[in-house]
Amino acid sequence: MHRGEARLSESWLWMTAAELGRGIGAGAIDPRDLTEVYLGAVAAHPEAARIYARTMPGRARAEAEAAAERARAGVRRGPLDGVPVSWKDLFDTAGVATEAGSRLLEGRTPDRDAALVARGARAGLVALGKTHMTELAFSGLGINPVTATPPNINDPELAPGGSSSGAAASVAFGLAAAAIGSDTGGSVRVPSAWNDLVGLKTGHGSLPMQGAVPLCPRFDTAGPLCRSVEDAALLHAILAGGPAVDLEGARLEGTELLVLDTSALGETRAEPATAFAEAVDQLEAAGARIETREIPGLARAFELSAALFGAEAYAVWGAEIEAAPERMFPPVRDRFRAGRGVEAAEFLRAWEALDRLRADFRAATAGWDAALVPTTPNLPPVVEEMIGDPEAFARENLLALRNTRIANLMGLCGLTLPTATPSCGLSALTPPGSEGRLLRLGAAMEAALA
Repeated sequence: MHRGEARLSESWLWMTAAELGRGIGAGAIDPRDLTEVYLGAVAAHPEAARIYARTMPGRARAEAEAAAERARAGVRRGPLDGVPVSWKDLFDTAGVATEAGSRLLEGRTPDRDAALVARGARAGLVALGKTHMTELAFSGLGINPVTATPPNINDPELAPGGSSSGAAASVAFGLAAAAIGSDTGGSVRVPSAWNDLVGLKTGHGSLPMQGAVPLCPRFDTAGPLCRSVEDAALLHAILAGGPAVDLEGARLEGTELLVLDTSALGETRAEPATAFAEAVDQLEAAGARIETREIPGLARAFELSAALFGAEAYAVWGAEIEAAPERMFPPVRDRFRAGRGVEAAEFLRAWEALDRLRADFRAATAGWDAALVPTTPNLPPVVEEMIGDPEAFARENLLALRNTRIANLMGLCGLTLPTATPSCGLSALTPPGSEGRLLRLGAAMEAALA
């Protein structure tokens, strides 16, 4: 390859998935070359072992070859046919280990793809490999001394955000065009925000989770981590098995946005608060009408969180944890164990209460196009400080997930966008089933924040 061609191919690593797809469609990019560039970048990157749990070069090359044949024949399966992506290591991949960041699942090798991986393959996505994650997806910091802690794009010593930590790092470091993660309490949005990416939390039940290692099935969702809202829209269409929402002409003029006053839930630290306020000012300058309100029921919903999340997570994993507790990072193990004392009656009453609070929240926000919050109230902490201080780990973890959990508790869709301040995201929340509306709004917000 000539020097000029090498420079051009290296630029592919930083293009959006949509741009790469358009290049393939125009005949300017061969999916085989594109895949080799990504595989080569992963092999050469000094932090790759902290980002990818394992790569799948054989599968990636076969999928790229098939995509190249379709491109030559003019029968591409969609706008991202031939684009390389990564998959969080809780999505089953046939014949390749899927261990969900845990030694409890060491060597677990499924014989078929997860439903979403299969949909991605049918749409022509090239699967590069499986990315590291928090153990069993139960932490928002992304710290995992058991397998690996991926680096943060803004400082490799800082927490990457979790639990889709490697998913975010794979995109932020130019080692995948986009990534697919899961979100139970913020696991797509926290790492997206802390690595300056776009992250979409879909509505619960809108995407099939068969073949995804569960955490809390009543809350588990999946979604993309990527470089643009356009990428999020195209990937969501693939995962949902439907057409992509049309983002053309999306504008903020005439929209009404509700800033959620989260002061009753606790602190928002100075830098995220300032970044959020400045971003909201940009949205208002672009034509949105902004109002700030407190929704009282949110505080009550957070009081129910331990019974709701903890009990279900421990019900799913308690037997495996207690069979080999020494194999887990203690702060994550202890978070699971916090749910073991919740009685069935308490769990059921908590869900009855949450259903009422969800109805109240939707009624209180019904007149608004979206609700807005800072994606995280804190910045990513230093990894080594968290490993050495379990109390600090617990405190920062709960704070990181506080605002993102609003969407999970209230059953909403959520989209985080980067702001002008590194590791500070702005999130928009809309009702369940409104992913298309949220993505159109997100495209308009993205333009205003650029």
